[in-house]
Amino acid sequence: MLRLRISVTDWPRRALILTDIPRPRCPDCDGYGGIDEHYVDGEGEYAGTNSYPCPCWNHNRRWTLLPLPRLPRRRAAAPDPWAAGGYSDEPPF
Repeated sequence: MLRLRISVTDWPRRALILTDIPRPRCPDCDGYGGIDEHYVDGEGEYAGTNSYPCPCWNHNRRWTLLPLPRLPRRRAAAPDPWAAGGYSDEPPF
C-alpha cells in the first residue's frame, strides 16, 4: 500500500513531487525508513555505522507533479535616499 505525501525538491530542478513515505508502524524501522547498525572494532571502540533501507519503503518511488519556476536573482539594491538623513529634496507629487 502506498503512503503518499506532496513535497518540494530542489534537485535536479525545483518541483513539487508526490513521494512515498515509510510505513509509520513498521516493526523493523519504527517509521524512519532505514535501519542503522553501529559496529565497534576489536578493542570495543566505535568504528562506524552502516545504514540499510527498510523494505517497507522505496525512496526511489516519486513522481513529479509540477515543475516550479526558478526565482530570479536579486539585483544589488539601489542606494536608499532615506538612509542618508531621512529627508529628500524631491517634491512629493
